[in-house]
Amino acid sequence: MKQKIKENGLSLAFLVMFLLTLAGQAIAGTGQFNDQQLVNGGEPVPVFTYVTSSDFAVDVAENWQSEYLQFFLFITMTIWLVQKGSPESKDPKEAGLESDEKQLVGRHARPDSPAWARAGGLRLQLYSNSLGLVMGIVFVLSWLAQSVAGVATYNSQRLLDLRDPVSWGAYFTSPEFWNRSLQNWQSELLAVLSMVALSIYLRQRGSPESKPVGAPHSWTGVEG
Repeated sequence: MKQKIKENGLSLAFLVMFLLTLAGQAIAGTGQFNDQQLVNGGEPVPVFTYVTSSDFAVDVAENWQSEYLQFFLFITMTIWLVQKGSPESKDPKEAGLESDEKQLVGRHARPDSPAWARAGGLRLQLYSNSLGLVMGIVFVLSWLAQSVAGVATYNSQRLLDLRDPVSWGAYFTSPEFWNRSLQNWQSELLAVLSMVALSIYLRQRGSPESKPVGAPHSWTGVEG
């Protein structure tokens, strides 16, 4: 058991932190929501009622969609685009899909390679792009969930302001929806830009996201 925990420590640590922060968001969000309820002459609600509401759903989905957009773009763009000196980039000479031999697919697969890596046709194509596909699908679904929960929250506020509710289509094209989306997208893109650029010149000893401390700035795609 200890060996299993050690071998999966990174995933487990982030899973625990994710659950703790999600619980913290639920508690803090309930407090904020109840403050607004009192201002509007409503009654406070328990945590369970809040976490099953559109208010909580839109905030969670809003964060998830921007994160998965970041992963999707970074995974797919680094196939072809490079950044000299960054450990987050491939060597400029290796830009592209790379050879079957280097990717260990088809007749170049190892005995312990995944079964679909040894297959051909559609199965190999799907598996070869499965990470990007899953990240893209989760992004689209999260963005859709944000829009659905968002229109419910938006209309609740409009009713409090004695205004008519709007359709999903009207909300999707509204400044409210795009402000929510774009403010998250720009922060995620800035974070990726910072990681790619700063890792050219700065180091973190022992981290696979950094080059070795003594590596020249010009080394690309080298992790230490």
